[in-house]
Order: sequence, then C-alpha cells, then structure tokens
Amino acid sequence: QLQLVESGGGLVQPGGSLRLSCAASGFTLDYYAIAWFRQAPGKEREGVSCISTSGGSTNYADSVKGRFTISRDNAKKVVYLQMNSLKPEDTAVYYCARSRYCTFNYNTMNYWGKGTLVTVSS
Repeated sequence: QLQLVESGGGLVQPGGSLRLSCAASGFTLDYYAIAWFRQAPGKEREGVSCISTSGGSTNYADSVKGRFTISRDNAKKVVYLQMNSLKPEDTAVYYCARSRYCTFNYNTMNYWGKGTLVTVSS
C-alpha cells in the first residue's frame, strides 16, 4: 500500500529545533523527488523545501533558507527536514509529497502524506 507518513512534529520554543521525517512505503522512493509543504491556519499551502531523486539537488523557500535542511536516505526510504532556529511563523501542518522532480508546484504532486503539526511558541 502506497504511503507517505510524516512524523517528528510537536511543540518547540522559538529558537529551537525539530527534525521531521517522511517515511515512504509501497513504492520505490529512489524514483521520486520529495517536497515538504506547510499550511498555517487561514493561509494557503506553501512549498518549503524539495529534494531530487538522488539528493543531489535541493531547493528552499526564501523564508527557511539557512535554517532548514532537507536530506534523504533512499536505503531507509526516508526524507528528513531538519528545522533549526524555529520562529513562531513556522507554525503549521507540514506535509511531504512526491513528484517526478524537485518543484513547489503542488499540482504536480501525485501523492501526499497526512501531515504533522509543528507549533513554535513560548
């Protein structure tokens, strides 16, 4: 059964760190790029980061550059999003999604996880 399952969300203080995981099953992760999106209450879903099939190419939204790092372990079938120096405005539900190439165009995503909530608050 095809699945993308996010984990690692939670409550963290401003300036803190979290590492999100996106675990893939039911398909060959090596064949797909993975993107992380987020959606805050009352806002549209936005692309945060994406990584190519091999991990050799990555992209980040300007709002997270220098603070977030995406990586993947195809052998373990997991994609990670390391989030440092978190800010209250990073509060959102974070989703991972697969596509054929690294992009923030959510119309090209052909499968989504259900999301994990990240709350940044003191």
